[in-house]
Amino acid sequence: MPYVVAEPCIGVMDKSCMTVCPVDCIYEVDDQVVINPDECIDCGLCEAECPVSAIFVDTDVPANWKSFIEKNATLGRTASGG
Repeated sequence: MPYVVAEPCIGVMDKSCMTVCPVDCIYEVDDQVVINPDECIDCGLCEAECPVSAIFVDTDVPANWKSFIEKNATLGRTASGG
C-alpha cells in the first residue's frame, strides 16, 4: 500500500516529507510533490511529517481526492525516470 500526496499539498510544497523519505521516492512536480508507488516502501514517515495532512495510504485517500492516486502514480513514475 503506497502513500499518495493529495490536494492539500498543492501550492504548499513544504517538502519536509522529501527530507524524511529513506528511499527518495517523493518528487517535486509542478505545484506539488508526488510519490512514486513503485519506489515507496510504506514506512509512513512522510505522512507523519506533512504539515498540511496531504499524505494518505492509497486505500485511505478521501473520495474527493481519489484522482490523486493515479496522478501520483503517473507523475511519480515519470519524474523518477521509470
